[in-house]
Amino acid sequence: MTSTPVARPDEVRRYNRASLLRLLHLGGPSTRAELAHELGLNRSTIKALVDGLAESGVVAERVPRPGRQAGRPSLLVLPQPEAAVVLAVDIQVEHVALALVGLGGEILGRNSWKLHNRTRAPGEVLTRIVESTAPLAADLGVQPVACGVSVPGVVRRLDGHVHEAPNLRWSDVALGERLSAALGVRAIVGNDAELGALAEHLRGTAREVDDVVFVSADVGVGGGVISQGTALRGTTGYVGELGHMVVRPQGRECYCGSRGCWETEVGEAAFCRALGLPEDSPRGAVVVELRALEADPDAARRRLGELAEWLTLGLVNVVNLLGPELVVLGDLFTELPDVVLEEVANQVRQRSMVSRAMGGVRVERSALGRDAKLLGAAEVAFEEIMDTV
Repeated sequence: MTSTPVARPDEVRRYNRASLLRLLHLGGPSTRAELAHELGLNRSTIKALVDGLAESGVVAERVPRPGRQAGRPSLLVLPQPEAAVVLAVDIQVEHVALALVGLGGEILGRNSWKLHNRTRAPGEVLTRIVESTAPLAADLGVQPVACGVSVPGVVRRLDGHVHEAPNLRWSDVALGERLSAALGVRAIVGNDAELGALAEHLRGTAREVDDVVFVSADVGVGGGVISQGTALRGTTGYVGELGHMVVRPQGRECYCGSRGCWETEVGEAAFCRALGLPEDSPRGAVVVELRALEADPDAARRRLGELAEWLTLGLVNVVNLLGPELVVLGDLFTELPDVVLEEVANQVRQRSMVSRAMGGVRVERSALGRDAKLLGAAEVAFEEIMDTV
């Protein structure tokens, strides 16, 4: 007869402590009673956990603002941002953004810079990240204990090896290993759209939604999938290249070697063509044109009609394949005029068999905007250290 392993009391305490911290980190300030209810623990256990965390400076208790509770108010337990700080880095094709993010998801400080051909080499980007982090951390008086990095490419999650990031012109870059050595803390690297999906699931439009697809348009198009509340990563982390779904076999050549990939019809260059701009126009010019169309629905439909049709076609395929409850659109897609976005959403609901069977999939904009991937990078870093805070 095989005996069932029994967890030791210290293991149970560590598990309960980490669970309570995760709840505060993602859910924000809570009373002890709320924590007990959410975690299914008795009040004496919650008291011991909170008292221990407060003594360590990881949480604090405060009287809530007037009006939050009737009668005698219960103290709120708040995570202390500087008790655990991570470095989040979002590497995009045209710029890099980084931030120091504290426990609870608060951005304590940030920096960013543009990328040009001469500054896009992996070594140049890595050096600039390290050189930018040190003074920012010193100014804030904090030290990051882990790092999360978002990259627009195919990334091996195990060690952060970037197999290919074509729009950056990167190939076989040991980014996780090199950045970990340079920073002195572990760097976890992930695909940008995967991390965007994670951030929207934990902190954005898809909060409390267990099945969601995040689709973003920058120079290319990427996708991230949350299935039954868990990131869908596939073998070694290579999943979510929705932009290379072929939708127009006789269409434009794609850098990946195929023809008619979805991102050739709905990526940044396609936006430029639809708006009558040169394909190498800066992103700001594209955004200005899109926002101007908000005031002219007829012009928006006319100029963006073909792009909207290709976007709809791709999303119908995505919904039929993955069956999400919600599709979140990020980056340039968030700038689509309301009239165009509403038409795309309606068409996806009508034309997707899976959507009709489910009673209608929702298609919505990202709530986090350009910070989605940055916050997703922070969350994968927090995943690594939450048990040790």
